[in-house]
Amino acid sequence: MSEPGATSRTRTATSAGTSEDLVCAFNEVRTELLSTLYFFLGNYEDAQDALQEAFLKCWRGLAGVPDVRNLRAWIFRVGLNAAKDLQRNAWRRRARPLLGAAALPEPNGVSPVKAAEEREAQERLRKALLDLRPEEKEVFLLRQNGCLTYEEIARLRRSPVGTVKTQMRAALSKLRQVLQEKRASE
Repeated sequence: MSEPGATSRTRTATSAGTSEDLVCAFNEVRTELLSTLYFFLGNYEDAQDALQEAFLKCWRGLAGVPDVRNLRAWIFRVGLNAAKDLQRNAWRRRARPLLGAAALPEPNGVSPVKAAEEREAQERLRKALLDLRPEEKEVFLLRQNGCLTYEEIARLRRSPVGTVKTQMRAALSKLRQVLQEKRASE
């Protein structure tokens, strides 16, 4: 027969492992998630706020982590939900962003001209993403930045796989059109 305290020690050890797993998984996807949230929200500061809120929501949902099949997908889903909550905030909808892509840190070793070209290309892509319908934007970001399969996205969004694929095709078509129009005008 086991000691009464043995069960509580096991639960504590399991919870500690789960919290470590969550922190490690969150840190692994942090940069990609921040980038996704930036493209989703169109503002670096809002993306940072959503990232912080996503971590807090993940932490609060720590008890359910052992039941999560794909921790990466779950973190991205929580992050996008935090971004949507931020967008719904009436005060933020009226506020205008003070900083744009220039607020992003410069990669080391890149010439200023190359960095400016990359920022300009990212800004065009960001603007094109912001013009997508919300469901197209979400599917695109989960697939491209979240590296999720169509089946995982469908399960997260509670939609048929065919719908997810159609929304992805529509998003890609619209993004290609915007980027091709820009190249044609140059």
